[in-house]
Amino acid sequence: MTDSYLLWKTIHVVSATIVFGTGIGIAFFCWFGSRHALRIGDLGALRMALRFTVLADAVFTAPAVVVQIVSGAMLVQILGWKWGSPWVMSAVGLVLLVGACWLPVVWIQMQLARMADAATGVAQLPDRFATLFRIWFALGVPAFVAMIGILILMVTKPLAVG
Repeated sequence: MTDSYLLWKTIHVVSATIVFGTGIGIAFFCWFGSRHALRIGDLGALRMALRFTVLADAVFTAPAVVVQIVSGAMLVQILGWKWGSPWVMSAVGLVLLVGACWLPVVWIQMQLARMADAATGVAQLPDRFATLFRIWFALGVPAFVAMIGILILMVTKPLAVG
């Protein structure tokens, strides 16, 4: 294999690890941190959990997603695979599914953080907060399953996909 292939493959694997790891970490922190803060009525803890959730997505996930897409495209080109092959189309389809879930999730996280910032207490959070929080969770499930699918495709790719 060429040095170019090994470089792009390394970049691709590292960025996949970052996307998957930060996705799980952000979901865990946001879900459990926010639920705990709501349960004990600690608006400051809720604000912090939501602010750090938004920040982590901006600092880690978003750049890693861009690198993941670019490095994946480079690997398809370097390996001479056909973009219309079933394996590549499956990978692209799963990436699009994750994106279709993740983009609204990012918007929801920002809305939740704004609502928490505007509230004077946990009891003053609008009903919309709970609704958006449930939607946030619901979108995370297919995104997580699709990410597992992407990782499975990365590991088990057929030897000849072109």
